[in-house]
Amino acid sequence: MTPSTPAPLPFFVYGTLRPGENNHAVFLRGRTRSEEPARLAGAVLYDGPGYPYAVEEPGGVVRGELVSALPEEYRQVLTALDRLECYVAGDPRSLYERVERQVVRESDGASVRAWVYVAGPSVTTQLLAGGTRIEGGDWTVRGRTAGHP
Repeated sequence: MTPSTPAPLPFFVYGTLRPGENNHAVFLRGRTRSEEPARLAGAVLYDGPGYPYAVEEPGGVVRGELVSALPEEYRQVLTALDRLECYVAGDPRSLYERVERQVVRESDGASVRAWVYVAGPSVTTQLLAGGTRIEGGDWTVRGRTAGHP
């Protein structure tokens, strides 16, 4: 592995990439080895235009899935998710940043290193100034908990 090649970590997904959501079918179905409930501590969710943003904040918890790509699909999945999330390494205009964080598997409480797409710097500033927070940190139940249609 070269220095510019990221470690083949699983992905923590919390929005439209979760099983049952629209982008899961497009980007992940048939390309994963496992998908299991997990949570990310130290972050909260904000509503975006049809998708959520995780913003790092002490005391918060985001619920999602820990997704492991099939080894032969990993590179393609990583590239596709970077494009979907408008992530360009080192570009402060990126909507999201891909960061390595510890997430906890719900099944056994084990802590696992994973890639997480969190809101980029300019998006975070906008959200903190006037964004709509998704209480409970779970995108899939936002309509029942946050009053969304």
